[in-house]
Amino acid sequence: MFRDSDIKAVFCARGGYGTTRLLDKIKYDLIRQNPKIIVGYSDITALLMAIQKRTGLITFHGPVVRELASGHQGNYDNLISLLSSDRPLKVSLTEGDVLIPGRATGSLIGGNLSLICHLIGTPFLPSLDGFILFVEERGEALYRIDRMLTHLKLSGHLKGLSGLVAAEFEGCGDLPAINGLLMDVLSDLDVPIATGLEVGHGHKNLALPLGLPTELDTDRMTLSIMEGAVS
Repeated sequence: MFRDSDIKAVFCARGGYGTTRLLDKIKYDLIRQNPKIIVGYSDITALLMAIQKRTGLITFHGPVVRELASGHQGNYDNLISLLSSDRPLKVSLTEGDVLIPGRATGSLIGGNLSLICHLIGTPFLPSLDGFILFVEERGEALYRIDRMLTHLKLSGHLKGLSGLVAAEFEGCGDLPAINGLLMDVLSDLDVPIATGLEVGHGHKNLALPLGLPTELDTDRMTLSIMEGAVS
């Protein structure tokens, strides 16, 4: 698909599992030389991260094709708007909470927490230094989220983080307990942390460009993408 000049964008059909099996078989030089829009989330997090690491290209964390026909209409509208505009993007976090106040700037990166953790120790996880990271998850018990966050922290990949935003933790239990866990594990990073990003496996799954300069402002409860994602 990247080799075919008639194809302008690649929309992943679904998530699931197995994307990590592809990572060492992909021709990243070919992708770098033929940049295209690529969109997906959940298991596709591994692919988006690997492309970011190996090519430096902008990718898009957003709805898969399977969900666009039957999902929230706003998800489709948001995706089309993002992919057809060169304007900056401002996302409201007002439905969430401020865990650690502050303002952070850095390129945006993120996705499914378990997939990010499974890239630790591989050559496909980008450096998170100076980045604003968002994480989402589905159907994981609180103790497993604790284990994953602690693993990510102990790996050293969060030491240079600029800020963190918690997205949807669908079917993962009590929200106050999740917020408390985030504070327990991550508060000593001394970076702004907010929740309320409507991204992931919930009803709303807003599309976001990964790799662009971004500002997290907990006073305004906004996540602002400072540049247009397409030209």
